[in-house]
Amino acid sequence: QVQLVESGGGLVQAGGSLRLACAASGRTFSNLAMGWSRQAPGKEREFVATISRSGGSTYYPDSVKGRFTISRDNAKNTVHLQMDSLKPDDTAVYFCNAATRGRTNYWGQGTQVTVSS
Repeated sequence: QVQLVESGGGLVQAGGSLRLACAASGRTFSNLAMGWSRQAPGKEREFVATISRSGGSTYYPDSVKGRFTISRDNAKNTVHLQMDSLKPDDTAVYFCNAATRGRTNYWGQGTQVTVSS
């Protein structure tokens, strides 16, 4: 089992920034690929960032590329999502995700991000 606890969500004006954090426990953190996804009301969940076990490889969809940055600290078992130039369309519940080598996925409880126009 992997436990994931997100923090850092909140209300921000358009153009502002937020930094989300996810603390992981229960497995060797460096064996987990990590990611962030989001789900807005009435929409499907979408991945917004992923990072490899070593941190050497990241992925972003076009919708957030250049504005979001994912990073991880394997010594502190944490992953962060730095979100800059936020837009009202970024409003959603953001979830931390961990994937084992066996491709089992775990999800956190989510943190709300609201961007006002």
